[in-house]
Amino acid sequence: MSNRTSEDLSNVIEILDLNNLDVSDDEEEVFEGSELDSVDETPGGGGDDFMHTDDFRRLFVGFVMADTLVTMRWLDKKWHKVVEKKLIEVKQDEPFGEIIVHRGNDISYGEAHSGTRLEGMKPATKVIFLLNITKVGDCACSCASNLVVVEIPEGITSIGIFSFYSCSSLKDIKFPKSLSSIGIQSFYQCSGLEQVDLLHTNVQYLDEGAFEDCTSLLEMRVPDSLQKVGDYAFYNCSKLVPSDIEIYDNEAVVTYLRSIQ
Repeated sequence: MSNRTSEDLSNVIEILDLNNLDVSDDEEEVFEGSELDSVDETPGGGGDDFMHTDDFRRLFVGFVMADTLVTMRWLDKKWHKVVEKKLIEVKQDEPFGEIIVHRGNDISYGEAHSGTRLEGMKPATKVIFLLNITKVGDCACSCASNLVVVEIPEGITSIGIFSFYSCSSLKDIKFPKSLSSIGIQSFYQCSGLEQVDLLHTNVQYLDEGAFEDCTSLLEMRVPDSLQKVGDYAFYNCSKLVPSDIEIYDNEAVVTYLRSIQ
């Protein structure tokens, strides 16, 4: 795997003199359907003017490494769209050690457990959430066995099914106030997870097996907003729920959790 690391933008790429570029027919196609119909319509003011167009931004991001793009997306609102579009195009098995979570990134269970994807998820140690998304996609971070810390940003309202399935090294996860639901087996077999704090969230529903087989889970803080808990939500969480409480009695489990927080 590559050991590429983020560096200051000025050290990553040397901006070419756009007035001296030898533009081929292929390069002209980049501008088709955009603000400029062709390179011939580059503003008369020269390169400085061109650098303030969306066309330049689209060209620029093509030469920048993914880890640098992650930083660039915060520069200016005019860069957000083109930078995040480029990040979405980055395949999950690219050697960056990062998982890119974006709008519409649901992945099927079969694809998530394919040999290629499982191998590609092994080096992932960081999750990057793009802007303006409301859901962590189905299987988005599934089987990222070396993922330790995750901070889900504000604005996300739901965590999809199997989103963090079998992230066995996950120890610390921060949830946003905006969160309202956690999907089927979202945190199944997250065996390193010891504490979950949902008290400050708006979670109303924990789906089936949401924290099933989280064998190290010692503490769970649930909010008053919680209305429904699916079957097996805390199954085999023996360190969390004492043996004298019927694990299949969801109401009894939630009542117990509220009594100790």
